[in-house]
Amino acid sequence: MQTSGKNSYQKLLYQISNQIFNLMGKLLVKEWDKRLLGLSQLPVKSVIDIGANEGQFARRIIKIFPHAHIYSFEPLNIPFQQLSQLANHHTQKITAFNLALGDSIQPVEIYSHLYFNPSSSILPTTQLCETVYPMVKKQEKILIEQSTLDEVFGDFSFPLPEPILIKLDVQGYENQVIKGGIATFKKSTACIVEVSLDQLYEGQAQFREIFSLLDNLGYAYAGNLDQVLGKDGHVRYFNAVFIKE
Repeated sequence: MQTSGKNSYQKLLYQISNQIFNLMGKLLVKEWDKRLLGLSQLPVKSVIDIGANEGQFARRIIKIFPHAHIYSFEPLNIPFQQLSQLANHHTQKITAFNLALGDSIQPVEIYSHLYFNPSSSILPTTQLCETVYPMVKKQEKILIEQSTLDEVFGDFSFPLPEPILIKLDVQGYENQVIKGGIATFKKSTACIVEVSLDQLYEGQAQFREIFSLLDNLGYAYAGNLDQVLGKDGHVRYFNAVFIKE
């Protein structure tokens, strides 16, 4: 009973911590312009939300593209519970998958960041990441299921309605997701990608690699929705928009 009580207390502590850091993030990061660098003018019918966490992006994008269906992917069970509730509330608008996406179909380990689960990654954090964001230090490895973007939508009995918008927020794992979703990216019209310029995760995808992969698939870089700065003014990470030429 004591162990059970301790585990319940820790779980509550982690939930409160995540809520606080999520709120701080909203206050510190400028809200995206609703025009989304021109994306809002596209008649988007399908949105693929990769790295959905609790559905923060889905809540925002459903207001901009009210006629689109959102396919949200989140591998961690705790945030997926919140994402599932959102999907159940919007059964005709959101489909949730408790799944990671990468370049292969196999079980993989993810580093779950207990005090701030949106920063969790299949890649280990660097010393720089833990220094700048000390709340990520408390971690545990969890075995999760990984598939590929092309495998998931290749199993559908119907093609996704186009135009398709893809959002990638996978903490340095962007290149692997793109490599496992070449066919889907080719069908899509635009994507939003979180890119880190600081080395926050070991082996993380670099902007030049992400740019090259998307450039080869016909996308053009269209600018940044936002950017987060370090104390000295340099850019740590940003959300970039790519649109098919």
